Amino acid sequence: MTSTVPSPLVLDGIVIAAQIKSELAAEVAAARDRGYVPGLAVILVGEVPASQIYVRSKVKTCAELGIYSEMHTPDASATTEELLALVASLNAREEIDGILIQLPLPAHVDTARLLEAIDPAKDVDGFHPINAGRLLNGTPMEKILAPCTPAGIMEVLRRSKIPVRGQRAVVIGRSNIVGKPIAVMLVNASATVTVCHSQTRGLAEITREADIVVAAIGRAGFVTAEMVRPGATIIDVGINRITTAEELEQFFPGDAARHAGFAKRGSTLVGDVDPAAFALAGAYTPVPGGVGALTIAMLMSNTVKAARLRRG
Repeated sequence: MTSTVPSPLVLDGIVIAAQIKSELAAEVAAARDRGYVPGLAVILVGEVPASQIYVRSKVKTCAELGIYSEMHTPDASATTEELLALVASLNAREEIDGILIQLPLPAHVDTARLLEAIDPAKDVDGFHPINAGRLLNGTPMEKILAPCTPAGIMEVLRRSKIPVRGQRAVVIGRSNIVGKPIAVMLVNASATVTVCHSQTRGLAEITREADIVVAAIGRAGFVTAEMVRPGATIIDVGINRITTAEELEQFFPGDAARHAGFAKRGSTLVGDVDPAAFALAGAYTPVPGGVGALTIAMLMSNTVKAARLRRG
């Protein structure tokens, strides 16, 4: 008798994001009944096409959920002082619960100073040092504003019933946006966590010991099948655009759908994990349609949470 290897579970971020949005829409409706509407202000400096697309998606999702939103579009020449004045005015407005500054900002703007000027109670990106400190301190997630992508990863694990307590997790990447905060969240959830990066020696030996691998290093196909323990959960945070036929054949040999899409658009997306590694996984997030789908949903979640926490 031959044994069969079970197919890995695909952790569908689009489905999970839809669940979260449905729950948020109900909470926003309940907030209206109590006399307030959660409000989000987005600051978009200059005219960066990719940033404009992201912001439009955020504003559209606010409308779908019944969240009030407004967009502020200072010129690319706006100074740090002018932007600080805008943030101060939004901090003072009671009907604004969340403030989001679309990054990256022009080179002449002091990004750190601007992000730290946001009222921590309205910091829906979760980047303020006070919110980072609360996360590090182990404050329960329902009481803090945490970075959206890592918070989305935790929602994927929770809603997919992937065990975290007592599991060995490896985070590849140490950014302040994803790597560091997801490592802290996993520690707070009682996982044993190793943080690796481009300078880590013996990386493959470390990742092969992991029950959960979070790849957030920003390199296409960096995590190969040889680096994954069979049955592990793979969380692929990377979104990398490949534009050459050589890369297409390297990552998607024989994938007719990918090849057709590449022929039409001249590019396709691959994560930080080589797709060949997914066959070994017990569960994994695809690219696209995985972690990336959760980011806007978690931004909306933080906005509604901020409104709730600010009003007690």
